[in-house]
Amino acid sequence: MIFEIDNVELYFKDKRILNGIYLKAETGKITSIFGSNGSGKSCLLNIAFGTLKAKYKQIRLDGQVLKTELFKTKQAAFLPQYHFVPNQAKVISLFNLFEVKWDDFIIQFESFSKFEYHKFNTLSDGERRVIEIYLILKKQANIVILDEPFTGVSPLYIEQIQQLILEEKQAKAILLSDHRYKEVIAISDTIYLLKNGCTQLIDNINELEDYNYLSIGSLD
Repeated sequence: MIFEIDNVELYFKDKRILNGIYLKAETGKITSIFGSNGSGKSCLLNIAFGTLKAKYKQIRLDGQVLKTELFKTKQAAFLPQYHFVPNQAKVISLFNLFEVKWDDFIIQFESFSKFEYHKFNTLSDGERRVIEIYLILKKQANIVILDEPFTGVSPLYIEQIQQLILEEKQAKAILLSDHRYKEVIAISDTIYLLKNGCTQLIDNINELEDYNYLSIGSLD
């Protein structure tokens, strides 16, 4: 599947946030968005999913204009920056709700086996994040949107999360944004930079320094 978002215009009161946006994500590829704080990355991801209304946008799936919000099609799964799971929910209940296999999860994250019947709010923020990422990535969906998936996750689990994303991209189009640029670059097939409300396709990773997103020498 090819997912495209185009011609996005977003204003907060009289301030223009996004204008001149285009990006494409497709099955088999990880598409990443970089940008400084306040550049509008989360807004763009929410607009793509349909949970934030823009003044204008056009979304296409395999070249066909989507007439409704993406989340209503049930073809996409979205990981927001905040915890979306109710505090009192039991961990095993979440896996049943998402129709994701608990046994497969603890093969990859063995140390989590003790949490099977725990309430979600008894876990640390990082542990909660790992479970949320796993549920979203394993959910039945053609498009996965991840907003800051690595933020708050223990370095112990970062590599496992990277590997999981790489595995899931084989059958899904994955769109993500995160400030941990080294971890993102390592798994990305396509990178866009969001700057001054517009997206710029990055052909060479050194352009992230040329556009002053990263300081000179960051990529050495």
